[in-house]
Amino acid sequence: MSILFFNLRGVPEDEAEDVRDLLAANDIAFYETSAGMWGISLPAIWLQQQVDMPLAQQLLNAYQQERSQRQRALYEERCKLGQQPGFLRHNLQNPLRFIALCFTSALVIYASCHWVFSLGL
Repeated sequence: MSILFFNLRGVPEDEAEDVRDLLAANDIAFYETSAGMWGISLPAIWLQQQVDMPLAQQLLNAYQQERSQRQRALYEERCKLGQQPGFLRHNLQNPLRFIALCFTSALVIYASCHWVFSLGL
């Protein structure tokens, strides 16, 4: 019976490829499902044998620990070099999206406050 091993929704492609390579290098049988044409199915990596789960989980935990340290070091290096975008620089890259999100947030706050105060509290 197949078992869900790794959900691929929101996972960067390089991480997904690393997990595939990790399983293949250790001769663990797996298959992959995609999100489908409409993007509503479960994109995931599934193990074909239940007995492979402990080894696969151990390998994945070690990989994720190493990846976490590597990504943290990369982030710190980019911060030192001034290449890591902060709040302002990130939002200046797509100003229309930022303005739309601010407007939508303000509209939700206004509607919520207006509704509460109209109750007579």
